Amino acid sequence: MTRQLDALTRLVRQRVGTHTGDNKMSIAQFCAKAIDPESKYQPSNGLIGKIVRGETYKVAPELVGAIAAGLGLPRDVVAAAAHLQLIGYEESELRDGAPAKLMRRLGIKPGAPERAVAERWERETGQ
Repeated sequence: MTRQLDALTRLVRQRVGTHTGDNKMSIAQFCAKAIDPESKYQPSNGLIGKIVRGETYKVAPELVGAIAAGLGLPRDVVAAAAHLQLIGYEESELRDGAPAKLMRRLGIKPGAPERAVAERWERETGQ
């Protein structure tokens, strides 16, 4: 069974929003840092606001790169979030790599297959 989740939205919301604190930045602060290194694409404050509010938005490769740069995360982890949100993953795809890192990053309360991935990640990385 394929599992989908609003993972990219959640990933952005973890670090960006109107209620800023030590762990969060404002939308404007994020947009200043969110520049795709390959295409030089920079999302607008309006687009990031839509993401933070949970509204519908189009995911494109340059947006993934910009979000990764803005959050200071590896591009493959942000790409895994986009994949999980748009397409989903089969349980077998959640065993390792970027999808497993993403699940740990989001703090997803896993079911049995996801719990096994999270436990393996913790054993292998100590995180």
